[in-house]
Amino acid sequence: MNAPIAKLFAVIVVLFALLVVFTSRWTVFDAKSLNNDSLNRRTLIDELKIKRGRIFADDGEVLARSIPAAGGTFGRTYPTGDLFSQAVGYAIPSLGRSAGIERSHGDELRGLQTGLSSVFGQLSRHRTGDDVYTSLDPKAQKVALDELAGRAGSVVALDPRTGQVKVMVALPSYDDNHPDATGPGISTFNRSTQGGYPPGSTFKVVTASAAIDSGKYTPGSVVNGDSPKKVSGVPLANDANQSFGNIDLTTALTFSVNTVWAQVAESLGRGTMTDYMKRFGFYSKPPLDYPSDEMVASRPYSSTGRPLPPGSPNEDIGRIAIGQGGLRVTPLQMAMVAAAVANRGKLMTPRFATKVVDQDGRTVKTYKPSVYSQVMSPSSAAAVTEMMKKVVDEGTGTPAQLGGISVAGKTGTAQVGVVGSNLTQPRVSGAPSTVTFPCTA
Repeated sequence: MNAPIAKLFAVIVVLFALLVVFTSRWTVFDAKSLNNDSLNRRTLIDELKIKRGRIFADDGEVLARSIPAAGGTFGRTYPTGDLFSQAVGYAIPSLGRSAGIERSHGDELRGLQTGLSSVFGQLSRHRTGDDVYTSLDPKAQKVALDELAGRAGSVVALDPRTGQVKVMVALPSYDDNHPDATGPGISTFNRSTQGGYPPGSTFKVVTASAAIDSGKYTPGSVVNGDSPKKVSGVPLANDANQSFGNIDLTTALTFSVNTVWAQVAESLGRGTMTDYMKRFGFYSKPPLDYPSDEMVASRPYSSTGRPLPPGSPNEDIGRIAIGQGGLRVTPLQMAMVAAAVANRGKLMTPRFATKVVDQDGRTVKTYKPSVYSQVMSPSSAAAVTEMMKKVVDEGTGTPAQLGGISVAGKTGTAQVGVVGSNLTQPRVSGAPSTVTFPCTA
């Protein structure tokens, strides 16, 4: 081969290599970012012609489906209205907007293609997405909504054995058929995952878990429960300033004695308390299949609203131990706390989706339960469960009793305002909260 031909051949090889590199970049490696670019008009047009897959509840009820629209496009409808709006969310392809499960599972619902299939596209005129099945329970969701009775608040229920989300209710809510509607009692802000609230005495479950599992205390350990006591140099009082004298930890949890649990936390130390908080999921956004920007981490905040790093010397660990001290939590996080205790100390990763099924009825993806962390030993979890049963049987949690069913729980009352990703949310005072789970033999 003479020199000119060799040079020409080399140039052709280099150009071909560049073609492969840049084609692969946009069609394979950076395809997702290109598809999600709001300025990509072709993507927008393609989105309108996709028949998105359906979203199902655990009993097979359709929570979201596509309907034909003008010009060969599709719209989205939500048959249950506002019942599952905060969890399911919405999708508005014409505006490139989505929320909730509609966004977190958007790839499956849109039948997103990757690799060579994205280069050549589907042979059919319209792309049809896959169906997403969830663990949401319509009957339980309805009960939770009815019990809130229109009051602002949230209810989250998890299956402790699997982490599956059975209930997620947050009020005020909205109809996901009309996500842009405004007015009194309408909000797309999901209190379950975005609202940060003082957990009050429900957080004593975390403190009790750290105390028992660390080996430093037992349910029978005795601590003085007089009121007030100095915590971080400032007097801390029990409810109604009641003094209890020397009592064991089971009694202290049963009657929610602030001064006992503050002393326990200070004795354990900031390092031990921080370690167990991390095990329960504090300081991190929940590992839920839900949009990251629609969730906040549960953690302590400074007086100026700045999140404090784990183990910060500015944390008032004694008051954090009783759910105050600038601690802000989401209802989802406290459901995770109860679930870990109920599941013998093993915290499962919370999840909405159970499986994905294509339009031919084939299951293309199954979401199996996974362990988030082993928070404590099974024996420690059993001990804390017995303590929580006392709370419901004869303590502050007697309203949570269910005839014929043994229930473990802990009550709490928030005393200061909400801090979350939406700082315009209303402030609350004296808002009650409860974490419970049924006990089985």
